[in-house]
Amino acid sequence: MLYWFFVKGFGWVARRRMGPTAHGLENIPRHGGAIIAANHLAVIDDALIPITCPRMVHFMGKAEYFEGKGIKGKFKKWWFTSVGVFPVDRSGGSKSLGALAHAREILEDGHLFGIHVEGTRSPDGRLYRGHTGAARLALETGCPLVPTALIGTREIQKPGQIIPGKGKTQVIYGKPIPVEKKADDEITHEEARELTDRLMREIQKLSGQEYVDEYAQKVKARLKAEAETAEASEQQQA
Repeated sequence: MLYWFFVKGFGWVARRRMGPTAHGLENIPRHGGAIIAANHLAVIDDALIPITCPRMVHFMGKAEYFEGKGIKGKFKKWWFTSVGVFPVDRSGGSKSLGALAHAREILEDGHLFGIHVEGTRSPDGRLYRGHTGAARLALETGCPLVPTALIGTREIQKPGQIIPGKGKTQVIYGKPIPVEKKADDEITHEEARELTDRLMREIQKLSGQEYVDEYAQKVKARLKAEAETAEASEQQQA
């Protein structure tokens, strides 16, 4: 109930600021579980999908959003929980399995699950290599993957910018990729990788982004290391 209260009650504010146009709404299954698999350009991406999708979409959120202390921390936890967000430890491995298990339950209960396949925001606006989590969920549940392109969000919310500016954005929901359900022990990494690469090709066609066959997290780590090295070098020369 609170999800629709926020989407309908406050969505008009986001619409005025982001000017969203939605295409391909007919590609979103009317019933049953499905994975809305999107690119990721800005923080506001997670608002753009709910205000354009006719069905409720559940998302993962950083565990830090749910671990704050005091009144502010409790409010953030209440807010994210109310709008269908659940926590995930992004350090990976076994720590992320609980969130994926919850995502699987959501899909098996016939709901929509939204995920940014790159795992983090693009550092430069290009489309980066997708992680296989979405593909594995699709194979485990037999739910279709809906390739989704977000366009224009980076232009109105630059990296580090908290309040987005005004502008025009688009959400393009592509044709679902049907997936046959398989037993967990029958799913290979190669199969999940192949399905993920197919999904990223579809997102790239919809978004028009240049594709980079490298994980965005690795690029961000490299850029951070280069910036720290340059800063240390400047301090030594000063």
